[in-house]
Amino acid sequence: MINALGLLKRRNFLPLFTTQFLGAFNDNLFKQAMVLFATYAIFNDPKVEQSFNAFATALSTLPFLLFSALAGQLADSHDKARIIRIVKTAEIGIMLVGAAGLLVAHTAWQTTGVGLMLGAVFLLGLHSTFFGPIKYAILPQHLARGDVLGGTGLVEAGTYLAILTGTVVAGWITPHSAAIGVLIVAAIGWFSGRQVPPAPRLGPPIKLDLNPFRSSWQLVSATLHIPRLFLAILSISFFWTIGAVLIIIFPPLVKNVLTTSQQVASIFTGTLSVGIAIGSVVINTMLKGRISARYAPASVIAMGVFVVLFSLLVRTWVPAPAGQLYDWTAFIAQPRAALVLLVLLAIAVTGGMFVVPLYAFLTTTVAEDQTARTVAANNVVNSGAMVVGAGVVTAISMAGVTAEDLLFVVAGMCLVSAWLAQKLHRACDNGCPAADCAG
Repeated sequence: MINALGLLKRRNFLPLFTTQFLGAFNDNLFKQAMVLFATYAIFNDPKVEQSFNAFATALSTLPFLLFSALAGQLADSHDKARIIRIVKTAEIGIMLVGAAGLLVAHTAWQTTGVGLMLGAVFLLGLHSTFFGPIKYAILPQHLARGDVLGGTGLVEAGTYLAILTGTVVAGWITPHSAAIGVLIVAAIGWFSGRQVPPAPRLGPPIKLDLNPFRSSWQLVSATLHIPRLFLAILSISFFWTIGAVLIIIFPPLVKNVLTTSQQVASIFTGTLSVGIAIGSVVINTMLKGRISARYAPASVIAMGVFVVLFSLLVRTWVPAPAGQLYDWTAFIAQPRAALVLLVLLAIAVTGGMFVVPLYAFLTTTVAEDQTARTVAANNVVNSGAMVVGAGVVTAISMAGVTAEDLLFVVAGMCLVSAWLAQKLHRACDNGCPAADCAG
């Protein structure tokens, strides 16, 4: 296997990497700009802020639940590169809607602006629904088997570095600048998407089922009866539910508990992103290209420990004087600021170490003409779990449970993920069909 970073020099990988990087950057630039505007300029109630963030998260996840089956069918029955071009063209239109929302929300028509922004959030979820299966399923088609784990790790690392830059930039520019920026990035992504090499259908023709409920049920039932895939998908679903809860509670927690500005909120979200990117690279190095769940249980248990430690740290934080917020320089000057960021980074690193091998597992233990549908089935289950998680967060928040206490719920979910990952590792040892899966 060549060094994973060497894949970035290859014509069959670099355009895909660039396209998904720009898409993730743009998605998070817009969403973070919207969330920060709502948290710091519209609402002034921690419960309402968490509820709005939960609603936006559920709205962006709903398309995965409804349309992942169709997305998987299309990706396995058509040229994946052609679908990428169509999706990236649609992104330009979506960002026109989102940019209009960002601009209008700062006028007397604030409600209309918020509606446009939430509409763009839903459409961005739809965009990701159709692009998501492709960015993983295309890898076994373009790369040698020994390079798939490295390619998956780079895609994951690139995604989270894009999330990092998108969320940080959103905290430092005005909504007007964000509106212009998302349109420019969408145009660049359209161009890079056209450079992805062809990836034609491999298997027999597929008759598309346009009924989203029937096709989703059939897709999931056709995948989850395989024990190893069942365990992998459930493990990933718990991880993304954990991620959804953290994303929902962090902006209100940063504002109301740590009493810091929106720039610090972006730094926090960005720290999560860069940590997962680091974890993606670390686990690829530890496994040396082998696809295994060997380290997954320990990784997610460590993640739970760091989540508990983070909760304890924020409980002892000294808030800013009443009516004030720490800016980023004042935050960094606080005695425990470095420790808070290091623990947050540790949460993300261990999370990346947990989830990346599981995605590689999904794309290498099934036939190549079924990879997109397998990833799509994973997306359906993931999105369902995230929607449920967002609903639970909303209900718990309205009942008065604080963000600090919700972190203990996250830690408990880490233990469930570890149990599932351990079962997956044992199942893999007892007869995984992938020759390099045994760990």
